[in-house]
Amino acid sequence: MRDSLPLWAEQIAVFDTETTGVSTQHSRIVTASIGLLNGEDVVERYDWMLDPGVEIPDPAFQVHGISTEMARESGTQADVGVRQIIEQLQAMLSRGIPLVIFNAPYDLTLLSYEAERYGIAFPEAITPVLDPLILDKQLDRYRKGKRTLIAASEHYGVDLSQAHDAGADAIAAGKVMQAIASKYASSLPDDLDTLHQNQVSWAAAQAENFEQFMRSKRDPSFTADRRWPLQR
Repeated sequence: MRDSLPLWAEQIAVFDTETTGVSTQHSRIVTASIGLLNGEDVVERYDWMLDPGVEIPDPAFQVHGISTEMARESGTQADVGVRQIIEQLQAMLSRGIPLVIFNAPYDLTLLSYEAERYGIAFPEAITPVLDPLILDKQLDRYRKGKRTLIAASEHYGVDLSQAHDAGADAIAAGKVMQAIASKYASSLPDDLDTLHQNQVSWAAAQAENFEQFMRSKRDPSFTADRRWPLQR
């Protein structure tokens, strides 16, 4: 991969969370991971388990394997952990390293609500972000099948044997991003700020297409959020 990897994708930060649910506004972070990939090597990694301060529902436990008791006994206090996560993300970006997040609006929006919950300052802008979900849909738009991280990892030949572990998911997302960057290098700009802005437009168009599909097939009043990478 490294021989054909564009320079802008050689060093990337990766981020993922596991949570108490699917609502970005009401769910809480249970685990989080931030890593730094240099080529194919993970050269830095930061992991958190938080005590979310609420019960972890059984469906969430079945996904990530962290129970309420485990989080209470071993987890960092939520406000402390959320602050550390935000500070580490900012540190990566301040080093000029792009941030890879699969389905970025989920993790970033949830993190912003967590910050608000604990009175922690949240960055006005997080950029540049690289979202393999948006890029995969844009560059291989007619491929059949699911567009989950598991499906994308399989498609691009990335190992994801520990799915729904925040660290494993974050690293897999980074390697999927590098595979996309290698495969579609000639179709992507070399400038990260331009690529970030392109994803803003692509995400909006993808949301509009999904909205039209849902309205025609299931719910005439369905509305898809067009904002990226933060939906609030």
